[in-house]
Amino acid sequence: MLFTLPSTLLPTLLLLSTPTTAYKPLSDTFLRAIPSPDTAIDPKTGPLLAPLLIPRVPGTPGQLLAQRHLVSYFQTELPAWNISWQNSTSTTPTSRGAELPFANLVVKREPPWVSEGQANLLTLVAHYDSKLQPSGFIGATDSAAPCAMLMHIAKVIDPYIQRMYDEMSALQEGGTVDMDMGIQILFLDGEEAFENWSDTDSLYGSRSLAQQWASTSNPPSAASKFYQNRTPLSQISLFLLLDLLGSAAPTVPSYFPTTHWAYRHLSTIESRLRDLKLLESQPGSPFLPDANGTMGGGGISDDHLPFMGKGVEILHVIPSPFPRVWHTMEDDGEHLDMKTVRDWCKIVGAFVLEWLDMMEVWDEPGEEANQRRWLA
Repeated sequence: MLFTLPSTLLPTLLLLSTPTTAYKPLSDTFLRAIPSPDTAIDPKTGPLLAPLLIPRVPGTPGQLLAQRHLVSYFQTELPAWNISWQNSTSTTPTSRGAELPFANLVVKREPPWVSEGQANLLTLVAHYDSKLQPSGFIGATDSAAPCAMLMHIAKVIDPYIQRMYDEMSALQEGGTVDMDMGIQILFLDGEEAFENWSDTDSLYGSRSLAQQWASTSNPPSAASKFYQNRTPLSQISLFLLLDLLGSAAPTVPSYFPTTHWAYRHLSTIESRLRDLKLLESQPGSPFLPDANGTMGGGGISDDHLPFMGKGVEILHVIPSPFPRVWHTMEDDGEHLDMKTVRDWCKIVGAFVLEWLDMMEVWDEPGEEANQRRWLA
């Protein structure tokens, strides 16, 4: 990724609107209950992260190993999630005319009552490929660790999603935009340039996926006229992209005015977790210090661009400046700051739970006793 923002995208940004999703802050008790990944993301032995700390260049055996790891996790640990692939091929500056395969993995959890295209989807994103050069490059922050974070977060939120859907089904709720909330995770391929970053040598997977989703019409839904003629792209309520995370003391600005409200929520969650002593790292300043929106983060070329160019709301969680290890051989498991990695899991996990309005299914300690006293 590079520090650029094409001027042609700026008018589109001004057209984006703030979603109407309910957003009730998690209680302190709920925040305390969010688990840390602990050893699951240990860079040497952790079942989530360690298998990804290999070269993952498209068209190589490492790419296939990474794909199998991601799919196996959701098949065995989270079987209720739908798994699908979006595939494409492209030549690259180094492929000598050969078409290389690019495969985007889409895992999704939707309400059981929705028709295809009906749910609005919080979309969590990271790329799983790694750079061709330098030879043997791992890309721990870029973006093996963010992928492992999303795997952990999916496991954390899954029981709450199940309970929410069960309760809503029992009450025969659903059928409106706000109620039909789901979540999808995109593990994108081909983010990295093979030679020099350009509009054609980068973002191979995200360009293909955004184009396909923008040109695919969902079938009309009998549930509501609102859902007719929607595309998979228009179902995305927020595109939350994680990249270059895992080094100590990151500074993540607020990049886009249209999603600064979401950034503020994320920043508030970090502040609350720190006040409750629930985070391990002790940086000199917060990870997300731009709650007032004054840092002027500018634009960074990354997997969000093809989606932003088609009107999707973007919350980009990427440090500026980039980590010291960026695009060097030191971007490996040994140079990850694991306290920071675990803290990102909690911060983003809490944001997702709030977005999905999980206070509705959280049993606050003492709540039943208070209700009994009130009824008496």
